[in-house]
Amino acid sequence: LYFSAQEGILFFYHIKNLQYEMKICADILQPISSLIFSPDYTVLLLVTDQGTVYTYKPAHSGEAVKLLDACSSCFLAADFLTPGNKYCVSVTISGEAQVWFLEDGTCLSKLNLDIEVHVT
Repeated sequence: LYFSAQEGILFFYHIKNLQYEMKICADILQPISSLIFSPDYTVLLLVTDQGTVYTYKPAHSGEAVKLLDACSSCFLAADFLTPGNKYCVSVTISGEAQVWFLEDGTCLSKLNLDIEVHVT
């Protein structure tokens, strides 16, 4: 079980029967608004309240890597494009949808929706 605390810490709870072990996986120093696993569960996207997107690879137990940083408009949400886990799509508050290459954070495509976006 992965979850985040208000302080921007990503936790992992290993639960087996009635016992559990807690581990701190990453501390990104920004409140995390959402966690999204890739379809094959090898990559975890972390989206912060400030609009920054990080990737975390549970099998490598490393640090979270900043993939996308909020520029003129905060990223409101992000998710993987399937099949696979090479690309993700994000949307900003101002209504710009973008496709990203996860390997290096290259923006591959943009589409302006011409409307303000809200998440419920």
